[in-house]
Amino acid sequence: MALIYEKKEGIAYLTLNRPEARNALDPETILELRDAWIDYRDDKDMRCAIITGAGDKAFCSGADLGRLIPLFTGAKKPETEADKEVAKNPLIVGDALLKEVELYKPVIAAINGHAIAGGMEMLYSTDLRIAAEGVKLGLQEVKWAIFPMTGSTVKLPRQLPYARTMELLLTGELMDAREAYELGFLNRVVPRDKVMEEAERLARIIADNGPLAVMALKKSVLQCTGLTIPEGMAKEIEIGGPVFMTKDAQEGPRAFKEKRKPDYKGE
Repeated sequence: MALIYEKKEGIAYLTLNRPEARNALDPETILELRDAWIDYRDDKDMRCAIITGAGDKAFCSGADLGRLIPLFTGAKKPETEADKEVAKNPLIVGDALLKEVELYKPVIAAINGHAIAGGMEMLYSTDLRIAAEGVKLGLQEVKWAIFPMTGSTVKLPRQLPYARTMELLLTGELMDAREAYELGFLNRVVPRDKVMEEAERLARIIADNGPLAVMALKKSVLQCTGLTIPEGMAKEIEIGGPVFMTKDAQEGPRAFKEKRKPDYKGE
């Protein structure tokens, strides 16, 4: 199984499961990831997701240079059904890495090992990022004469300073987790054995909040980015206003007044 997909108490867990290949993305992993994100998006009971990698070497080392990239360059003919589907529609890779999937539920990255190339690109569309001490992050596509086409020239310059972004893109050199944290790209850098613990702690806090308010907040941030201030203000009202008309918005203040935990239904 290239991906382990589990659901526990409102939290979806996605674990890239190719530790022997440093959790590189082959066609099977791409398809399973895409399907898991869609399932998470559509499951009303799921409030937050955590994505991580199996083993302790890599979160994700990017595309499988022996299987995935040759399909795109024409160096290899499709053999498996997964090969054929990905070769026929390369945009599926974007779906797997959250480039195209319209997902307003929160995603936390538990970065247990190095995040390189596609592994780094997946992080752009996560909302909170917890990394292990000593982890390296970066984009090495240029070293192999290929282009990082899952948001690196669009999203990364909005999440890191321009000069540092260009250094990562043009040299293919890696960045240490501590520097990434200092630049605001990561939320926490913790000991390796504490990565999942911290990710789960944050996921539980989020999962206990009003789910419609959480999704509206993420949607507003994503849709308002790049707008003028007046345009953003109007969009914020358009997205946030309906939240006040929900049953959850009635339940929250009522629970506060009654000094009890809210029982949110996502309605």
